[in-house]
Amino acid sequence: MPSLKYLSPEWTAEAEKRLRSQLTPEAMKNLTSSMLTVYHNCPDGKERAFYYKIEDGVFTDISIRENPLPEAEFVISGDYDTFAKISRSEIGSRSALMNGKLRLQGNMVKALSLASIVDRFNKILSEIPCEY
Repeated sequence: MPSLKYLSPEWTAEAEKRLRSQLTPEAMKNLTSSMLTVYHNCPDGKERAFYYKIEDGVFTDISIRENPLPEAEFVISGDYDTFAKISRSEIGSRSALMNGKLRLQGNMVKALSLASIVDRFNKILSEIPCEY
């Protein structure tokens, strides 16, 4: 598979395909939630967000968004480079959050309890050949 440009429509389609096929509702603990990861300082100067909506453990929306951004239970924001490092498995999302590289809006206790699920997302995304 050729490398895909990170956050491009092609990358998003591949991410959606892999997340839907590799994460069953059981693996997702039948979770119902939504998460928006807001990327600041993208290479083209724009701000983008990766949106996930999950109902009963099934992804109902996986998309890249620009303003206006949808409401979400959790909003995680940070620099593009930080998210790229997470997607390449160079740093962990919890570590980035605890070290102040990411900012979380939402219930911190619930977010930490869901961290293992987010780690699964990141592991799957890290396997997509990308150009950052």
